Amino acid sequence: MDIRSITISLLISLAAAVTASAQTSYDDPMSQALMKAFDELLEEDPRDPETLVRRAGLYYAHQDYIKALDDINTAMKYYEPGDEEVRYPAYQLRAKIYQKQKKYDDALNDLNAVLKVSPQDYGTIYQRANVLYELGRYPEANSDYYMMLRLNPRSQDAMLGQAKVAVKQNNLGTANDLADRAVALTPNSSEIFIGRAAVRDLMGNRQGAVEDYISAISVDNESTARALSHLVAMSRTDYPTVMAGLSSAISKAPRNGMFYFIRAMIAQGHCNYLAAIADYDKIINENLDSYPGLNGALAECYYYLGRYDRALLNADYAISATDDNAFYYVLKSRIKRAMGDNEAALEAADKALEKTPESIDALEAKALAEVALSQPAGASIALSEAAMVNPENPYIQILRGWVLGDFRKQATNSQRAYDMVLDMDFDFDNVQSLRGFALLALGRKDQADKWMERVLDTADDYDGMVNYYAACYYSQAGMPERALRCMEASLEKGYANYHNWTKATEANVNCAPLRSNPEFTKLLDKYVHLFK
Repeated sequence: MDIRSITISLLISLAAAVTASAQTSYDDPMSQALMKAFDELLEEDPRDPETLVRRAGLYYAHQDYIKALDDINTAMKYYEPGDEEVRYPAYQLRAKIYQKQKKYDDALNDLNAVLKVSPQDYGTIYQRANVLYELGRYPEANSDYYMMLRLNPRSQDAMLGQAKVAVKQNNLGTANDLADRAVALTPNSSEIFIGRAAVRDLMGNRQGAVEDYISAISVDNESTARALSHLVAMSRTDYPTVMAGLSSAISKAPRNGMFYFIRAMIAQGHCNYLAAIADYDKIINENLDSYPGLNGALAECYYYLGRYDRALLNADYAISATDDNAFYYVLKSRIKRAMGDNEAALEAADKALEKTPESIDALEAKALAEVALSQPAGASIALSEAAMVNPENPYIQILRGWVLGDFRKQATNSQRAYDMVLDMDFDFDNVQSLRGFALLALGRKDQADKWMERVLDTADDYDGMVNYYAACYYSQAGMPERALRCMEASLEKGYANYHNWTKATEANVNCAPLRSNPEFTKLLDKYVHLFK
């Protein structure tokens, strides 16, 4: 696989995909045309079950499960009574919907209805086996996997299913043998390595799982995105094992630039910028690949480390090396603003917007450059545009509240922006919801304190980011001792964003009030190895 097919933004999107919300957009022309056709047919005959089921299939494809289920249930009312064969597609689809919703008992009922009509339907048997597995009914699941093997003796899905059942029954040797047999059937297929990785992970063999995900990336391009997403997710709970696996792969293939690139991306995603820089430099200096994204990634790393001159050199190179350079202009804008050249920061943001007019990053960069240039009206407009593009972005609303309140003196509009943060659909303990910062800005400190405590008690702070936000929160809340404790916890976990620690001043999501405290400087000195 070519490095050019993977970018830093892909890593971010893959990491986000672990907890992403359902994609329900129908922006593509085909989906729009189909939806229009279904709506017209149902306007003529709202009791047509076949059209309802077909529309439910479109909803299902877009992960809009509530609407899909509503259409299926409505269709069921309009089928002729007693004709189960006609209901067959509806049962199949509804079972899939229930499975996605983790309503396994309901899914099982529908799958049994399908198998009454067609007892040897291979796909339905497989689906029922997986549902039984999720219900913890392992012997019954195993029976279905055996049935699949009778229908297809080379069924890798059945072998991997049996392997998972064997793990649950503590037959680890059997599980390992079954998974290996499945791989041996098609050793050049990425999908089978992903399947065995899931079994190995279930067994607690995380090193073996990492090896399989790396193999999936190596053998073909079909499953690279999925394998990467699994590696990113695993790195959140077992970063050392993931990095060790990638290092092992590199030792076996020292000229494979892709492995260095993946290791660098994951290191960068965990704020381990020095390690990321070493790998990006290795790729460039040893001519393992040449791609503007490498310099863009280096620009980000150096920016976060506060080494703005080196960041700017790499950003400028990335800009000059390709026309697809909008994000590199955003990077340049951030770097220039950090260097105090706000006119140049605004110019770079405007160039990014010429290329991608609805870019949230570019609109944010423009707004912050205009704030720095004492042009809050322009900043307010840019942030309003960004909010229209993505109304569920809490940081944009926090910035809006800050600009409207602190600079434009529009207290009512500022409060509305903070209230919008509180109305967003985030898990309560998601630190990036910024809920506590909005509450603090609204003068509701008691509620804000409870939010921050809840986040610290429940969130998995795998790279120190949560404690960084906590340090910012307690700095802004006038609680320096608590802020310093969170700062040390963040640094202990490796949060090496020197720019955020020492330079960030946007809105009230920063630790600026802490920087005059002598203990702040002592902590940075204590953990200087993270930055230099």
